[in-house]
Amino acid sequence: MTDGSVEESVDTELDDGSESRLDALLSGVRFGKFVSVGAVGAVSDNAMLALLGLGFGVPELVAKAIGIETAILVMFTVNEHWTFADEGAPGWRAFAGRLAKSHLVRSGGSLVQFGIYWFLTQQLSVTLFLFGTDLWFLAASPIAIGFAMFVNYVFESLFTWQVHET
Repeated sequence: MTDGSVEESVDTELDDGSESRLDALLSGVRFGKFVSVGAVGAVSDNAMLALLGLGFGVPELVAKAIGIETAILVMFTVNEHWTFADEGAPGWRAFAGRLAKSHLVRSGGSLVQFGIYWFLTQQLSVTLFLFGTDLWFLAASPIAIGFAMFVNYVFESLFTWQVHET
């Protein structure tokens, strides 16, 4: 084999469209979109947490669980039509499958988020008073969301949209 044929072989392997799992995960554009969508989800989550907790007196852990589910639905919709718009099979059945798979996959990130949130709000003695109201439950939420975001990105990329198989 000559040096030229080795180079051609390597070029062919690189140009065949296959992407390793690590390469797929390290896509800066995809990760940037995912983080942007995560910010929308965080706003949805915290808005629901504030509305239910401050507006309706719902216990903060219940409000947080509802906020997490709201964020999952919002983020799935945006990810489906923007971040991963070119991934996955078309059709309603495939869409419903991705939605179900997204919930299953995000359950790990949701458990991470809920666990960290529980620890920050129920086990630590932290208060953050603003206008006579303790808002630590709202401040703790983005911390928990940040940890869960990385778990969600990896599992959503690999299992829901299977970015390494395109």
